[in-house]
Amino acid sequence: MWRKIHSNRDPKDTLYSEIYREFGTYFNTAGQVLKKILDAHPKIFLGLMIFLMVSSAALSFTVFRHPDSETKIVQVEKRVNPVGDGFSKILQTANKIKEGMRLKKVVDSLSSREKLSSADSTALENALDSLQQLQH
Repeated sequence: MWRKIHSNRDPKDTLYSEIYREFGTYFNTAGQVLKKILDAHPKIFLGLMIFLMVSSAALSFTVFRHPDSETKIVQVEKRVNPVGDGFSKILQTANKIKEGMRLKKVVDSLSSREKLSSADSTALENALDSLQQLQH
């Protein structure tokens, strides 16, 4: 467990107050100079602000457009033959059921034996794996 570290700093001292104490005079001077310039030429800065907003909008729709978002996924329609597909699915399901029943008989016959040889245990393991494959 870590020991508690006790700080002896004043809670009124924050990062902002320390930065302001160190560089506050520079920020105040820069703010006063900027205010004088903006008060002297307000129309120029208004025009500059509008120009920057319009150019930003124009660039966002032209130069900085992402081509990935424009690509549309075209889906190819498959021709569906409900009769043929339905019968083939029914036949596949019937074959899976037959195979499952055969594997179940193998597993039941092998598990009912008192002693299994190595060949029997391998056959039982393979049958159980096949049965699990059929279920998924």
